[in-house]
Amino acid sequence: MAEKQMSTQTRAINPDALNALLGQAVQDMGAALQAPLILIGDKLGLYRAMGDGEPVTPTELAQRTGTTERYIREWLNANAAGKLVQYDAKENKYFMTPEQALVLALDDTPVHLPGFYHLLASLMKDEEKLTEIYRTGKGMGWHEHEKGLFEGTERFFRPTYLANLVSSWIPALEGVEEKLKKGAKVADIGCGHGASTLLMAKSYPNSQFFGFDYHETSIEKARAKAKEAGVADRVTFAVAPAKSFPGKDYDLVAFFDCLHDMGDPVGAAKHVHQTLAKDGTWMIVEPFANDDTATNHGPIGRIYYSASATICVPCSLAQEVGLGLGAQAGPKRLEDVVRKGGFTRFRKAAETPFNMVLEARA
Repeated sequence: MAEKQMSTQTRAINPDALNALLGQAVQDMGAALQAPLILIGDKLGLYRAMGDGEPVTPTELAQRTGTTERYIREWLNANAAGKLVQYDAKENKYFMTPEQALVLALDDTPVHLPGFYHLLASLMKDEEKLTEIYRTGKGMGWHEHEKGLFEGTERFFRPTYLANLVSSWIPALEGVEEKLKKGAKVADIGCGHGASTLLMAKSYPNSQFFGFDYHETSIEKARAKAKEAGVADRVTFAVAPAKSFPGKDYDLVAFFDCLHDMGDPVGAAKHVHQTLAKDGTWMIVEPFANDDTATNHGPIGRIYYSASATICVPCSLAQEVGLGLGAQAGPKRLEDVVRKGGFTRFRKAAETPFNMVLEARA
């Protein structure tokens, strides 16, 4: 090992490449250290309190949020350095632009970001467990993660669903929107807290929706959210795995960002095939990826490969079969899974920089 290290260290160093790497590292370190501050700001309502754009002093923001001025002063300067809030040096006050408020201070916007940091904090808390499974090769089930992952995942994906699900994704599917408007039977598999299920239910009041997830705690949360939304009369949430969820003759079965997490996605595909109505549709929403690995090595791929290495692949390897597709499987591998499940028609119906919407039909 010592000889290997020595040979590596004696290779010629390109100063420009080294400086570029160190410059990137400085940016990454700042972003990493700012992550807990974003989470703190979300939990304490600091961004929300600044969302109106009115300039505030640290003392005023502390009074407004019931927090301590000395901490708030440092928090504000960290956020100003990270360009998440603005600093007026002349007045010694801080404020948020409309764009900053849209991203950080307002809930349920298509560009809301704080949910991601709940997800990130959960993964950091689970670091020791994750390190160990890298040694042993064992999996780590969704339910084994620290609880912040569940809320964080919902809040991370919900803005994308708000921006795209009803406005472009469902209309891109052949004949599905018309069915939903008239009255259809829909199953949402791996529904989590029910963000996608409830959004569809609110948009298509003539249809019946059934959300299934193997994680009991998430289903309990989804049921509460259905009551709050006033749609519990036509939305049913139940604990069930993807390979054996109940019901028949579904006009639409939806998998939102979950097929690649499954240990046996082919088995899930076969079950979907059996539960669909004669002219039913399977909508599969997956993280955007190309089939060529190298083309995924960019900013979005960096996020998804990192999530895959800490959440998706461990989740799959904890289950039967343990195929381990990963979050960057690409359309060809996903098509292979779908066709092995018995489907004869497969196409990419829509895409965004973060997602691709796949349509499968018998």
